[in-house]
Amino acid sequence: MSSIATLDTTQHPGLPASSATLFSAKATKKLSFEQIASHIGRNEVATAAIFYGQAKASPEDIEKLAGLLDIDHGTLETQLSGFPDRGRSVEMPPKEPLIYRLYEIVQNYGYAYKAVLNEKFGDGIMSAISFSTKVEKETDQDGNNWAVITLRGKW
Repeated sequence: MSSIATLDTTQHPGLPASSATLFSAKATKKLSFEQIASHIGRNEVATAAIFYGQAKASPEDIEKLAGLLDIDHGTLETQLSGFPDRGRSVEMPPKEPLIYRLYEIVQNYGYAYKAVLNEKFGDGIMSAISFSTKVEKETDQDGNNWAVITLRGKW
């Protein structure tokens, strides 16, 4: 079995109370984001974003999460019914190495992405609201694992 992502709240002081509630229940149940996402009908990145307070949970999400994770529905509803305060969970520049590498990709290739996108679509921006993303794992013929991150935003 793979490792399960947990949360050390001392390392993330800017997260909402719902993060501690959700991650504690996730660890107790030993569930992956893939398993939780399958249960609530979202992809695993969107599900993880709810746990970090970066995405809005629907009433259906709250009901399904409360049931799956054995969290009091009223408590979870109170903690998740507000609006996300996006962007507070990561210092800029980020210090966590994996998040820093993602930041570094944008630092190094951001203008190249912009130029190619402008050539293909004209003037505009890619939405982070009308947006989806997914993470996949590929293994090459030599046994090396590759992370494939897809970003899909409305132009």
